[in-house]
Amino acid sequence: MAKTAEAHAFLNDLMQTLTDRGRALLRRTRSRADNTDLIELAEMLLSRRGEASGVMLAQSLLAGYERAPREVRLEFLKALADKFGPDQAELDAAMEACRTAPDAAAIRALHHATEPRRQELFRRLNLAPGGTFALVRMREELLDHVKAHPELAAVDADFAHLFSSWFNRGFLELKPIRWTTAANILEKIIRYEAVHPFADWNDLRSRLEPADRRCYGFFHPQLVDEPLIFVEVALTSDIPAAVGPLLAQNRDAIAPDKATTAIFYSISNTQRGLAGVSFGHFLIKQVVEDLKREMPALKTFVTLSPVPGFAGWLRRERAAGDASMFDAEQRKTLALLDAPRWFDDTAVCAEIEQLLLPVAAYYFLHAKNAAGRPVDPVARFHLGNGARLERLNFLGDRSERGLKQAHGLMVNYLYDLAAIEKNHEAYAENGDIVTSPAVRRYLKDFAPRDLVTTT
Repeated sequence: MAKTAEAHAFLNDLMQTLTDRGRALLRRTRSRADNTDLIELAEMLLSRRGEASGVMLAQSLLAGYERAPREVRLEFLKALADKFGPDQAELDAAMEACRTAPDAAAIRALHHATEPRRQELFRRLNLAPGGTFALVRMREELLDHVKAHPELAAVDADFAHLFSSWFNRGFLELKPIRWTTAANILEKIIRYEAVHPFADWNDLRSRLEPADRRCYGFFHPQLVDEPLIFVEVALTSDIPAAVGPLLAQNRDAIAPDKATTAIFYSISNTQRGLAGVSFGHFLIKQVVEDLKREMPALKTFVTLSPVPGFAGWLRRERAAGDASMFDAEQRKTLALLDAPRWFDDTAVCAEIEQLLLPVAAYYFLHAKNAAGRPVDPVARFHLGNGARLERLNFLGDRSERGLKQAHGLMVNYLYDLAAIEKNHEAYAENGDIVTSPAVRRYLKDFAPRDLVTTT
């Protein structure tokens, strides 16, 4: 009994020492901008084997990081790259052992030795309450610095590697988001909406409450009040060519059992710190399955999508003047886009439409980025998911944002359930863009000077 009591007393003293040390470091981090405190806490966290003391240290480090000035946080991120890579001595020994006797044990040891120490640090930080979200925010800040500090790319790669496992589809839960959903989540839907911003709470209500509207989001068990991505859906009887009528608060709703078409008109990723972790293709396929189960009469699943890269691409092409893909007459027509409120003049609209839609078809089918994929990011997303480029919609979005980013152009991508996998494989393997005959017809009479442009 005496020995047991002594052991308990020793453990209590140890825990108190660790607690006092962590609190002292945290107080110092609060009182002065000293990055060494965060590094020291990180080293202590990696050296501990006890879970309780590790959680306490993880909390202290994350709290200290959050309270530290921006320049101190940057120095800590740089220290992650410089001081928390692989243990070089361990790596050299493992490589030598593998060369000498490359058996399974040596290969496992080499694999372990190549892992940067910061990955284990991130795993231990993740044990703290709120640790997952804090790490997502940490990576979000890191992304702001990578361009100016290329050495941080290695840290970013480790974040991406771990997040791809932590946010695996198997951990995500698809939930409907309704007007009756908790207010703190609805507030985030308003804040995170990236495609068609909400004017106010009434606007949100008009997109969630009517019987012909749906909204779904993916949630993670460690971020229960944070949707990772959400999609807004309109139930209709046809494929719309413009977003205005879909968003109108005074529109007439239809009964869900009369709907034949589901329109995905807004998809928003909410966590920049999870960039590169793909949720969208899982989301759309899951929502399609759920809607089909709920409403068997639905036959068509299609988007009404923005074209965020179009105006910028067209501006760059036009700026090339005589060296551009356009002849003099075409450049004259496109110059009409520079006039204020050109879209209010019926005659001007007719002239622009006649050229702009063929140019848009060329943009989707031939304008490529350095990787040989479509320039437009939304196109890459939907085509990569197995959708078909179905229809181009002139002045589908007359909002200020729609006119600025695409001269009002919108696009329908069709999700044909019988062809999704085949389309995905064609795009992934060969870069093939599955396109409706209607879109391809625009190119019959359009002969640009360059066959392919890159951006």
